[in-house]
Amino acid sequence: MTDRHEEDAGPKLLSGGNPQIPKGEGDGPVQDYIAAMPGWKQDLGRGLDDLIVHTVPEVHKAVKWNQPFYGFKDKGWFLSFRCYTNYVQVQFFKGASLDPVPPKASKHAEVRYLDIRETDELDAVPLRSWIEQASRLPGEKL
Repeated sequence: MTDRHEEDAGPKLLSGGNPQIPKGEGDGPVQDYIAAMPGWKQDLGRGLDDLIVHTVPEVHKAVKWNQPFYGFKDKGWFLSFRCYTNYVQVQFFKGASLDPVPPKASKHAEVRYLDIRETDELDAVPLRSWIEQASRLPGEKL
């Protein structure tokens, strides 16, 4: 039997405060994820989603592995993001091909990250450029 109080609490937050959202295609699951992002991260999630949609209006969205993914239905994914304890991490699947290369390396040669902390200003100019560039590269089929 489910405790009614648990149902009202919304999605469970995993380690680092990442929302546990059922996987699904389209804007709805992504908006559910963003709505469940804790504290300041929710406004950042809205800002990221708005910037991505404004930059790539035909983008396809989904939630997989408890994070939003952005890409094209038949071409694969170019970007995702997720919550960690002290930052939100934007993942560019072909980030090594972007100019300039996003600052954080990955154990996967092509992947690069941008960690955004509460005190950081969302610098839309390089982020918009990375989103534009990433959307033109072959996507990841995940």
